[in-house]
Amino acid sequence: MMNPLIDIQSLSKHYPSQKKGIDAVHGVNLQLHRGEMVGLVGPDGAGKTTILRILATTLPPTSGSVTVNGLDLRKNKEHFRRRIGYMPQNFSLYPDLTVRENMSFFADINEVPQRDREERMQSMLAFTRLAAFQSRKAQDLSGGMKKKLALACSLMHNPEILILDEPSTGVDPVSRRELWLILSRVVHQGVSVLVSTPYMDEAERCSRVAILYRGEILETGQPKALESRLPFDVVEYKATPRKSMYRTVEDLPGMLNYRPIGDRLRLSVQNAQKTILLLKWRLTREGIRSQILRKVSHTMEDVFMNLVYLKHGAKAPMIGQE
Repeated sequence: MMNPLIDIQSLSKHYPSQKKGIDAVHGVNLQLHRGEMVGLVGPDGAGKTTILRILATTLPPTSGSVTVNGLDLRKNKEHFRRRIGYMPQNFSLYPDLTVRENMSFFADINEVPQRDREERMQSMLAFTRLAAFQSRKAQDLSGGMKKKLALACSLMHNPEILILDEPSTGVDPVSRRELWLILSRVVHQGVSVLVSTPYMDEAERCSRVAILYRGEILETGQPKALESRLPFDVVEYKATPRKSMYRTVEDLPGMLNYRPIGDRLRLSVQNAQKTILLLKWRLTREGIRSQILRKVSHTMEDVFMNLVYLKHGAKAPMIGQE
């Protein structure tokens, strides 16, 4: 494989307010190659924003190294800043400026040549479907449109690398889907993307993922490959009454753990067929009606929960808890 575009080695960050020996990010190793989208996946507080802020040169690391095309990030900050587009989690544009004025401002600070500016602006307006709203003030945009504007601004100078911190958080499902369609087109155009997300379904859209928990990367790999390596089957189960549903899975042979998803349970089991037969027998014996009882495919959430459970055991969130 070619040398990585970004190479992170043993990266750690300790904040003064934290207890001694506890880092926000600890010993992270991660690579981003050309033309791929890598997802930093994990819950709030996992360290995703800290890593991205270090890469965006807005936060210094405590230890470790980051190189971009072999150049040390600390010694070449200005060079790196010209090559990246950074979209922080919170809306950071100017609310009293219009869509077009915000884009023009970002073109100024990123030194986009005047001869290229109008063409680039029109391209980004069309790309993000904001052309009809270019005269509207940013403060009057919907949540999804604000995210699109922030993305357009981060792309104004045609960056080689795009760094996005939870770009779809706080937007409606339609806008969320549109944002990811735009990102897929960005990657298709040759931009390398590093994006953080707490949503496991979004992780499956990435070329590779790094699963982050409590400041450490638990695993990296392609989503489908990580799912295929899980050493258990998954059974989806729903029955009424709900209390009886929970009772029927107590001390169930071959069950590794379970977690509630809405009004149903997701069981991690050694053998799905045997589990389904045993549950059917228990339901018949107790006169309980099942509404859903089937083997289902693995998801990235199964991968995440399994990794956390293996590392932290009973401390893992949501395992066997409602």
